[in-house]
Amino acid sequence: MSDQAAKSSISALAIGAIGVVYGDIGTSPLYTLHEVFAGSHPLAISPENVLAILSLIFWSLIFVVSVKYVAFIMRADNHGEGGIMALMALALRTSEGHPKSSRWIVMLGIFGAALFYGDGVITPAISVLSAVEGIEIATPAFKPYVIPITLGVLFALFWFQKKGTASIGALFGPVMCLWFSTLALLGILNILHEPSVLQALNPLHALHFIHDHKTAAFLSLGGVVLALTGAEALYADMGHFGRKPIQVAWFWFVLPALTLNYFGQGALLLHDAKAVANPFYLLAPTWALYPMIILATVATIIASQAVISGAYSITKQAMQLGYSPRMNVMHTSEETAGQIYLPFINWTLLVAIFILVLNFKSSTNLGAAYGIAVTGTMVITTILAFVVVRKLWGWSLLTGALVIGFLMMIDFAYFSANAIKIEEGGWVPLAMGLFAYTLMTTWRKGRALHLKRIMEEGDELEAFMNMMKDHPPFRPDGTAVYMTTHTSGVPHALLHNLYHNQVLHQNILLVTTRTEDIPHVPKIEQVKVEHLHSGFHRIIVHYGFKDEINIPKALELSINQGIDYEPMRASFFLGRDTLIPKTRSELPYWRELLYVWMFKNGGDATAYFKLPPNRVIELGTQRIL
Repeated sequence: MSDQAAKSSISALAIGAIGVVYGDIGTSPLYTLHEVFAGSHPLAISPENVLAILSLIFWSLIFVVSVKYVAFIMRADNHGEGGIMALMALALRTSEGHPKSSRWIVMLGIFGAALFYGDGVITPAISVLSAVEGIEIATPAFKPYVIPITLGVLFALFWFQKKGTASIGALFGPVMCLWFSTLALLGILNILHEPSVLQALNPLHALHFIHDHKTAAFLSLGGVVLALTGAEALYADMGHFGRKPIQVAWFWFVLPALTLNYFGQGALLLHDAKAVANPFYLLAPTWALYPMIILATVATIIASQAVISGAYSITKQAMQLGYSPRMNVMHTSEETAGQIYLPFINWTLLVAIFILVLNFKSSTNLGAAYGIAVTGTMVITTILAFVVVRKLWGWSLLTGALVIGFLMMIDFAYFSANAIKIEEGGWVPLAMGLFAYTLMTTWRKGRALHLKRIMEEGDELEAFMNMMKDHPPFRPDGTAVYMTTHTSGVPHALLHNLYHNQVLHQNILLVTTRTEDIPHVPKIEQVKVEHLHSGFHRIIVHYGFKDEINIPKALELSINQGIDYEPMRASFFLGRDTLIPKTRSELPYWRELLYVWMFKNGGDATAYFKLPPNRVIELGTQRIL
């Protein structure tokens, strides 16, 4: 590829990244300064305070987003993929043979992923609500309609998910480019009226404020952190666009636009303290207010879309890695594998968002609930990054401690400032994260106990094959495919089929799936075949945690390794257990009940494995945990 073509490709990807990656952090100017100066812990408006807060915002964007995420964390890619789950997988590679370390790494990674669901509920709520609140500035008489309009926009957004975003995704980049250009233009116009605001580029304003007003500075961090929401998305979406385009978009376009807009709002506050009612919308001239409300609403919808898609992606990864039961996954695009829709997650998020909007009623009230999930994830990311730089990158303890210690000091300051808002609403994302964490860890532990019971009650495969060789049952032509979770035992579906139907097909394929700690496994390495005797064949299919599971396609790949597989002559046998919890088990009884409920309501295995429904036979049994 020529240099010109490479630059064009990076530019195109950078525009795409602006539309997807930067939606959340790009809509933060809607509410950040308002939350600092008119939120739950309002700061008095004075030249000293305004310059200090702008300085804090600017240097937080530099150190947290530019240095930590864009320049540092994005180097910790898992075969090109980023995000908390990918980082957890990287960290786990350093703990082989150390079960205690592995347990702590998994606990942190899963809780960080669980916190994302809390963020996924609050981001659409506060973003869309703050955008729609602009109509109050235009006409106070519209105030009673803010909540109904917000709920209507949110419902339309979630209802449209099943249609997919492939058809309109191409518009995200240009729309968000228009959004950031508008942010910059409005900021410049107001800075020209009050150029003294540029003094805030000097970090001494922030440092003097922290030194002279310790309590006020600490409390203000709970609002300043709203300027950083969405920073984790830069890392999480790295696999879609690559590191370089995201970095280019940030340094050359997004960061300057955000800085100019925040400084423009600060200039407006210095000029007119009454503008604190809504410093973002009051940046615009009166004639541009309604177009700005429309543009802001569209921008917040795009920002919310990225969070919703992220919730789908994390859930799918959790299913692949064994932390979630199977769910119905629908593909909304034939061209793009990542375009998925999970109905259960979609409608659960919408219900939770509706409850938040109806309960908190304003973006100011929601601001108190925002931040704790974001800062919690930031702290966890920094801890896992320390494991990676020490064990995988080979940094010395001193270098790692200095770099990670500096980043952790910033993260912990923001986390602590948000922790004091737990009673005011910060408990909401924490409760959601804790609930999601409990579900995921219960599924993991319950599944392990479930598989242990299956192995205890099962027969050894080698002994069973020898018995079939010595005392063969009726063996009709054809292929029987049995899905099994362990390779050394006999699938219960096979035993039931033999005992009840007295038949054993000539060609027996025992298929097991394995999920690796990498995003994708090349097709040439996906299928491993072991030819046993007596017509038995063991097939292990390896998937990455972002790969699409499709057993019929995997079996077609196995033909090259000597497997006799004809789709129209194959029958797929699945076991379906009815679980019975018992007291005094290895799991607390309440967790057993929860696991049984999750297992019972899990998605259909036929759809999950992409099996042809008209060729699937399910055989059930009761099992005591």
